Amino acid sequence: MVIASIDSLSVGLASAALVLVLGSMLVELWVSQRNEREFRRQGAVDAPDPVYAVMRWAYPVAFVAMAVEGGLSGAPFGWQTPAGIVVFVAAKALKVWAIRSLGTRWTYRVLVHPGAPLVTTGPYAWLRHPNYVGVVGELVGMGLMMHATVSGPLTTLFFMELLRRRIAAEERALGRTRPADGTPTALRR
Repeated sequence: MVIASIDSLSVGLASAALVLVLGSMLVELWVSQRNEREFRRQGAVDAPDPVYAVMRWAYPVAFVAMAVEGGLSGAPFGWQTPAGIVVFVAAKALKVWAIRSLGTRWTYRVLVHPGAPLVTTGPYAWLRHPNYVGVVGELVGMGLMMHATVSGPLTTLFFMELLRRRIAAEERALGRTRPADGTPTALRR
């Protein structure tokens, strides 16, 4: 019987982690919406984004899936739990640094302010997309923390594919790559 194998410690850890993760997502949503309003006020415009609609639900669902798997697995605490916590906290720190470095430019949506210079301070001095490195780190950390051996890798790989597409959209919006038809972005209407 599945219910008999549920460990209250696993359920407690999964519940606590999920509350913290979803709480931080709500804070990020608030920051994103505030920044979006301000950035639009400054003249930013929407750029094509083929994955935003999916990312809106896939990101929180990934963490819920890992927490459910971890809570139901009854897996004993091992090296994965503290390692996952360390990876998650480091990833969150990188993500917060990236958000602070972008200021009002950081939003969930792909917005571009024509003529604005690229941000090259903070983690952007070393990484092209540090926010997304942080997102992948959060997913990996949660997977390890929860001992989510199925949902962890599956949701992380799925989200990495979304991020690959999102990065391509951002690069096109910033004029750093060519769209599939080969037309330079600056010439597209």
